[in-house]
Amino acid sequence: MMMEKPQGAPHPRLLLWTLLVVYIFNFIDRQIVAILAEPISRDLQLSDSQLGLLTGLAFALFYATLGVPIARVADNGRSNRSRMIAVFVAVWSVMTALCGVAQNFWQLLLARIGVGVGEAGCTPTAHALIADSLPPEKRAGGIAFFGLGIPIGGLLGTLIGGGMAEALGWREAFWVVGIPGLLLALFVWFFLKDPRLGRAAPADAPPRLSMWASLKLLATSPAYCLVLSGASLVAFLSYGKGVWVLVYFQRTHKLSVGQTAIWVGVILGIAGIVGTWLGGWAADKFGSKDRRHMLTLPAWAMVLAAPVLFAGYMVDDWRLAIALLVLPTIANSAYYGPAYGAAQVLARPDTRAMAAAWMVFAQNLIGLGLGPLLFGALSDMLKPEYGTQSVRIVLYFAAWAGLVPALLFWLGARALGREANQKEAMNASVAHAG
Repeated sequence: MMMEKPQGAPHPRLLLWTLLVVYIFNFIDRQIVAILAEPISRDLQLSDSQLGLLTGLAFALFYATLGVPIARVADNGRSNRSRMIAVFVAVWSVMTALCGVAQNFWQLLLARIGVGVGEAGCTPTAHALIADSLPPEKRAGGIAFFGLGIPIGGLLGTLIGGGMAEALGWREAFWVVGIPGLLLALFVWFFLKDPRLGRAAPADAPPRLSMWASLKLLATSPAYCLVLSGASLVAFLSYGKGVWVLVYFQRTHKLSVGQTAIWVGVILGIAGIVGTWLGGWAADKFGSKDRRHMLTLPAWAMVLAAPVLFAGYMVDDWRLAIALLVLPTIANSAYYGPAYGAAQVLARPDTRAMAAAWMVFAQNLIGLGLGPLLFGALSDMLKPEYGTQSVRIVLYFAAWAGLVPALLFWLGARALGREANQKEAMNASVAHAG
């Protein structure tokens, strides 16, 4: 299907590929600290709770909180969203490089906060750009394509971080992934165009909503609330497992940092790529016929993933453990495109960035902020009884907890179908009256 683009705006394919690269850098800089957690802990003498704070809450508190007001600026028709992204790429890249010069916990904490501040401007703004560039029936796939930056960035961050940590040290790893981001920021500034610029605002456009008014409007949607809750719990479990499964393979299966990066990072990273793409493809293919089915795959996939994930944490052979984690990783990665695509279905055109931002806020405050931190705190609590196996016990609980977001997505699918039908009926009524 061909689509028109405004004069001076990039082709949607160029925009998607550029934003994908931005998100890959975003996640490399965000997640590299996970593979470096053990050498950082040994060097700076940190507890598991401090590691959880560095890998989660320190970043997420500022990332999630600042994302909402930044999204409001992005929704302003006069804002150049491409230039906004370029500035934020430069900020988080500089702060990532500064992590490599930290001499104690507090310095590293401040640098990680700086990374969170920079990355706050990426996701909601990018989602709004994508929604403005693609027709409705292709938005979930476009957002899922952008979301491939999560597993690809996580994979590259793990590989680069693990390899650099063993070859040179954890400090140099931060420099290697941080400094190239400045070149990317320059490319985005000069070559990525905002498709909204040059368009005339619709004459019948509703008044622009405040931050809280947008939240109040979205909160009246049961589908949005269920999808937001499900995505937040997925993030809580995914970020917690993402950090501590790497520690688990090093402590329980005695793999080195480099071995963990290669075997766990690469294999599960590829599985995450497959799952993210599959979720977006299924949401577009089946959701175009019935909006409910945008969320069908992630709901049932998470149900099937839980027992396999539990078995993967139980086995004593690390090769079998990794093999068993592949299918659950695919299943648990399939939610991204469907969840954020559903948010764009439910949002007004002038609140697209805000609809994404409130989801990012909840996902990252609950998921990235509390996931690694509470996983680490629970591991510390269990250490007196279970010793080095404490992380393994925490992961047992996490495996079965995936049934909760599965239920929320299933309920959200039913609500999405009802609300989408009501919205389409209302639009048809207005068109007929006109």
